[in-house]
Amino acid sequence: MSKRFARLRVLTLLGGLLLASACTAQSGTPAPYTEGNEYVTLPTPQRYSAEGKVEVVEVFSYGCIHCAQFAPAAEKLRKQLPAGAVFKLLPAPFNAEWTPYARAYYAARQLGAVERTHLALFNAKFAEHYPINSLDELADFYAREGVNRAEFMRIATSPEVTAKLKDDLALIQHWQVDGTPTIVVNGKYRVATVHSFDEMIAVTQWLVQRELAHK
Repeated sequence: MSKRFARLRVLTLLGGLLLASACTAQSGTPAPYTEGNEYVTLPTPQRYSAEGKVEVVEVFSYGCIHCAQFAPAAEKLRKQLPAGAVFKLLPAPFNAEWTPYARAYYAARQLGAVERTHLALFNAKFAEHYPINSLDELADFYAREGVNRAEFMRIATSPEVTAKLKDDLALIQHWQVDGTPTIVVNGKYRVATVHSFDEMIAVTQWLVQRELAHK
């Protein structure tokens, strides 16, 4: 799990939200967030996909309790995005412990099961304390949710998914993501130092509007 959000929760208790006083070059009005603080501009923009809409990508893991805590808010964000933006999930294969979760995500996505199982998996692991750590245990969970277990295992362990995880890790490193949950907007901005999930969403929405205005 991300140590970064453990620290941020402490910061939330200690102080309120600090807004920046810099001005935007276009409007001359005070910008609510500043480069290098609430967000950073990546030196070389790189999108997750070639889809034309503004991308909001959450780098996450089913092994991360902070991602579980953020998941309901992320779902609300997904539904509130304007028509010109799209929300996507990118599972972080940071280490051997998290790789099964990333494999499981892509298998579930190919089988059309993510929408109905995404929040349920977080709930089963962290609220109900099911032992869901290995790929076999993940397969058992998806089987209980109506997914064909054999197909799930075939896809999760396929060379195609292995290659996808390699590409994902390279992109995550390119984005300089070191914890989860992290949001990257349009492969260009990474939400950085925020004090709460609410602020993370607010910064994301502001960056989305900024990108839409430039299109």
